[in-house]
Amino acid sequence: MDNGNPSDFASLFEKSLAAMDKMKPGQPVTTTIVSIGNDTVFLELGGKSEGVLDRAEVTDKDGALTVSEGDQITVYFLGAKNGESRFTTRISGEAANNDLLESAFKNGVPVEGSVEKEIKGGYEIKIGGSRAFCPFSQMGGKRQEGDESPVGKHLVFKITEYAERGRRIVVSNRAILEVERQKKLESLRDTLSEGMTVTGTVKSLQAFGAFVDVNGFQALLPVSEISRERVEDIKAVLTPGQEVTASIIKLDWKAERMTLSLKALLADPWEHAREKYPKGSKHEGKVVRVADFGAFVSLEPGIDGLLHVSEMRGEDAYGNQRVTVKKGDTVSVVVKEFDLKAHRISLAQASSVESDSAIKGYLDTGSNGDTYNPFAALLKKK
Repeated sequence: MDNGNPSDFASLFEKSLAAMDKMKPGQPVTTTIVSIGNDTVFLELGGKSEGVLDRAEVTDKDGALTVSEGDQITVYFLGAKNGESRFTTRISGEAANNDLLESAFKNGVPVEGSVEKEIKGGYEIKIGGSRAFCPFSQMGGKRQEGDESPVGKHLVFKITEYAERGRRIVVSNRAILEVERQKKLESLRDTLSEGMTVTGTVKSLQAFGAFVDVNGFQALLPVSEISRERVEDIKAVLTPGQEVTASIIKLDWKAERMTLSLKALLADPWEHAREKYPKGSKHEGKVVRVADFGAFVSLEPGIDGLLHVSEMRGEDAYGNQRVTVKKGDTVSVVVKEFDLKAHRISLAQASSVESDSAIKGYLDTGSNGDTYNPFAALLKKK
């Protein structure tokens, strides 16, 4: 910086003081972070003047900074002291006098208070030397059974009603959380898109799927998208708190819905299915589902074939075909039809692979041995 003329510095200082005099306590200002010190954040006010903000207001619960130099930030004017403009991101403590609280109400400035106790219809909140009321419906997000009581906690609120010179103050914590949620949503819109791979944490399990937290956004992982195999019990494959990596298969920002898939990141077994399961080939599989018309047999994870009831060796007392297998059975089947486009395989019941191997061994023994084997000879004739 050049030395300049002392009169110029005096002029700038006077202009800075004049600008500060024009600002009223609680007035919102959107500015840029110039630098960050050990205890103070310096803000640009125009020209060569700066404002200050306590560093503690822009750190998380672990003490990590949530902003960087050059970031834009909206702050609220507290007042000037010793030629220094002081700002805050929320009004709290001794600064929360009636004038500042009224200004906070008019300008939508967040206020910080402690939840003193539960009273009829809500909670009593202490903000500086004032008392406020927060209805049950305006405390936190959606209330769920087992939620921890907010009593004793320091939270941030928006003043929704200010009357009788501060003798009647109504506040909302939910309004603050909604603003934060919308900010996160806007940030996610800029960073997430369908087809992306994301990492999230399983929050809860339902019969139809799992709810996964992805950077603060609740996404759904349907049970049908967990694995190539049929998932009978979601609790057997996922647990709350588990970290998962999945693909975003659907995004609906209007409805605020995100759908994930673990299955989409797995190799598609149908890519090489035609070579592995040609028509007439014999395989062993496990029965995974039984219906009146037949049984579905898993040949490998993600590939099931239908063993129709007409292809089973069994009849009921009236001579009608009946399903002769049950879920969990291992069966030997032969591929009758293969439709790659529709991902369908039709199966027929066959003799077991073990039986075929035993017969082959028996035939080989009969033809190479020194003794006559009438059973082998009979099979050869056929």
